[in-house]
Amino acid sequence: MTKADDIFQAIQDDPQNEAFTKAGIQPLYKVMPEAEILITSQAPSRRAQESMLFWDDPSGDRLRDWMGVTREQFYNSGKVAVLPLDFYFPGKGVRGDLPPRKGFAEKWHAPLLALMPNIKLNLLIGQYAQKYYLQKRRQKNLSETVKHYADYMPEYFPLVHPSPLNYGWLKQHPWFEAEVVPALQAEVADVFRK
Repeated sequence: MTKADDIFQAIQDDPQNEAFTKAGIQPLYKVMPEAEILITSQAPSRRAQESMLFWDDPSGDRLRDWMGVTREQFYNSGKVAVLPLDFYFPGKGVRGDLPPRKGFAEKWHAPLLALMPNIKLNLLIGQYAQKYYLQKRRQKNLSETVKHYADYMPEYFPLVHPSPLNYGWLKQHPWFEAEVVPALQAEVADVFRK
């Protein structure tokens, strides 16, 4: 067994995840030693957990458009890794999915990140990922953090979540698709050129 296999088994064996493991639900993330782009978000959707394919929904389609990559590149290039703050669907809330469970990322991100020494670009998607990784470096709100994405480069690239629930946000902030998306596409293209 590899170190990655050991961690995967430890996640399943963790008492915090007992209900998922008993239900036959596996943790959903993607870690590869050759990956250069990391997508950090809140947690898998219900659909992703059922299909065991992350970002396989309208949000994923929009994310790939923003990145300027095809489904083939996204899933099969070996360049894109996915590490949500929780590896299990947390349930539905009043408006969208519930937040990732507290303490989960603290326990599992460091050992998994250690397996990916080549990450050049970490996309922090949504408020939970930005709060966890940027902490006090964040701006006063998500919009301002995303608008000032260049302040966090080259280590992090904060983005709004591509969920259909955020279409209104995109209309209210036209600078995102005019300025931030082209900058993101340039960064992603640079990784794929090498």
